[in-house]
Amino acid sequence: MRTHRVVVIGAGIGGLVSALLLSARGFDVTVLERAPSPGGKMREIEAGGVALDAGPTVMTMRWVFDQIFDEADADFSDRVKLLRLETLARHAWSESERLDLFDDPARSFDAIHAFASKSEAEGFARFCARARGIYETLRDSFILAQRPSPIDLVRRAGVSGLANLTRISPFASMWDELGKYFRDPRLRQLFGRYATYCGSSPFLAPATLMLVAHVEMDGVWRVEGGMHRLAVALADLARDRGARIFYGQNARRILVEGGRATGVETDQGEIISADAVVMNGDAGALRAGLLGAPAIAALNSATRAQPSLSAVTFAMRARVGGFPLAHHNVFFSRDYRAEFDDIFHDRRLPRAPTVYVCAQDRGDEDVRSSDERLFALVNAPAVDGARELSTEELRQCEERTFRFLAHCGLDIQAPRQAIARTTPKDFAQLFPATGGAIYGQASHGWMASFTRPGSRTLLPGLYLAGGSAHPGPGVPMAAISGRLAAKSLMADLASTRPLRRAAIAGGMSMR
Repeated sequence: MRTHRVVVIGAGIGGLVSALLLSARGFDVTVLERAPSPGGKMREIEAGGVALDAGPTVMTMRWVFDQIFDEADADFSDRVKLLRLETLARHAWSESERLDLFDDPARSFDAIHAFASKSEAEGFARFCARARGIYETLRDSFILAQRPSPIDLVRRAGVSGLANLTRISPFASMWDELGKYFRDPRLRQLFGRYATYCGSSPFLAPATLMLVAHVEMDGVWRVEGGMHRLAVALADLARDRGARIFYGQNARRILVEGGRATGVETDQGEIISADAVVMNGDAGALRAGLLGAPAIAALNSATRAQPSLSAVTFAMRARVGGFPLAHHNVFFSRDYRAEFDDIFHDRRLPRAPTVYVCAQDRGDEDVRSSDERLFALVNAPAVDGARELSTEELRQCEERTFRFLAHCGLDIQAPRQAIARTTPKDFAQLFPATGGAIYGQASHGWMASFTRPGSRTLLPGLYLAGGSAHPGPGVPMAAISGRLAAKSLMADLASTRPLRRAAIAGGMSMR
């Protein structure tokens, strides 16, 4: 039996997982990545003479990677060193209002009791049970499954699971549902923030996203060396299993012949023939024709959903004083609704932003050095085709961000040249067809999760992986999407007869 050839476009987490699992099963896999290193949005940049993570910073659902590495006959813990964090995050509203959440719910209960009241802590306990119930209901029937329709979801749940489906509150907004558990607006705001993990507003997202809270409380890990090490480990293992990964190589178009994907042409004019192609990029790139006119038909012509949040980020090497930073820190604005109205309704930078700060060199212990690596993020609107953020707007955003952090007691001293800034326009250029939306489409409304494309496309031989595909954004979700794409591809090729190759067999052609 001949070996099936597969081309993976993009070495983001989803593409790397597909490449790893396919190569581990004996497929001939070639990965094309336009960037100089793996990871996609899980990227690493330089600021102040040091390397910093400038993408995802939260590592959850470790079991997803344990399973993926096991399927590739490797031990995840041998390849990636993790440290479980006892403090999930430190939250602040002012210099005197601070609240830590922990991986131990009992410690979080006591902290909320001391911060707010006993009744709020009891509300937290009920909320935890509800978030866990939503997660357990959707884990196998939706998250780990090929993208279901609402009818499919009900069918998979079965008669015994229908009661659980009615309790996940898909039609209620997350913000309204949180009001059943918390009267303190600060706590409602804190747990509403989990909607932003999917690039969404808690006022528009469905209550089902409360499951993100359970995922985080089930364990948050710090990756030794930074999150980018996870991408490097996946790439290294994929190569060990036989995959070829080419960096600085951009896919110009997907080749289509006989009504199916038959390979890829690069910007250099090199042809790579294949039995199947995995696209690990924003699905919007297909709709926009960025990978050739024939590939447009791979997705339905439905209007693209509302884009998710973008961001303005500051990666820096800085001297820090005042506020005792944990690894993950959130500094909340006072008017949360106004913040999301600014972003999603008025399409402007928030006048009073919430600021996330990752202190990359800190764990649970409060260890300080003369200079620390910090990554700060402010939510922002995706790039509007009719309007881009001006230099003055971005300058004011930076000024407001650091002024607010100082108001909360965090003093950051960093030379301007030691700060690497990334704007929505920068994200749009880094990741084509996204408009800078770093989480794909926003999860607004109960149908949003069902409109996200699955691993199979309408074009035979073309598969999708990444945060714009099911089950959605986030590091473990992107990994799951890569696994689903690999499974779909293997099942489909196993059920079809070999086709006559449309191009010369082999890997990269010679220039």
